[in-house]
Amino acid sequence: MKVNDVVAFFGELHGIKPSDIRKRTTFWLERFDLLEWSNRKVEELSRGMQQKLQFIITIFHEPDLIILDEPFTGLDPVNAQLVKDIIMEEHKRGATIIFSTHLMEQVEKLCDRICLINKGQAILEGKIQDIKQKFGKNHLIVSYTGDSDFLSDSSIQAYNDYGNYVEILLAKEANPQALLKKIVKQAEVYKFELVEPSMHEIFIETVQSLGGDKNE
Repeated sequence: MKVNDVVAFFGELHGIKPSDIRKRTTFWLERFDLLEWSNRKVEELSRGMQQKLQFIITIFHEPDLIILDEPFTGLDPVNAQLVKDIIMEEHKRGATIIFSTHLMEQVEKLCDRICLINKGQAILEGKIQDIKQKFGKNHLIVSYTGDSDFLSDSSIQAYNDYGNYVEILLAKEANPQALLKKIVKQAEVYKFELVEPSMHEIFIETVQSLGGDKNE
């Protein structure tokens, strides 16, 4: 089945007039740089092109509810940005959008509310900002040069070390100022910032607190 025929088929299923189907098909295929492929068979498309076609079909009839499963899979950065922009456009139009993803960065940027599921059970849900406030400001970002022995300090529960940049999870009741005093004795500090945890960090912390594997 050809690309434009597939789009038209789903348009007809939703009762869209033939003249509107043609206009919308041209608009969306052109926006996703698929217009020159409109008369090609779907199986001739690359994985990324097929992903874009599926997205077009999903939003073609301007639904009030849009459900997306890993919508950025198989897309290069340019097309991922395009999909993100259109998701936001659909949200502004008034559509309710539900999508699944393992990429917490997408969750943090696009979602108002989340439901974190582990082994089939909802273990964390609510508004993004409420969840981040609940976890508190116990995360540090430190940029430095020099000795990194301070990372073994008992006030640090966990950390991600990137060389001269480190993300730190403080232990409960830890004093960040006391840690800073220790760091400056060993290294030159360029940045020391107490921040809210990212959704990626909250995801890992929540799953691991339940004895789970973050890869599940």
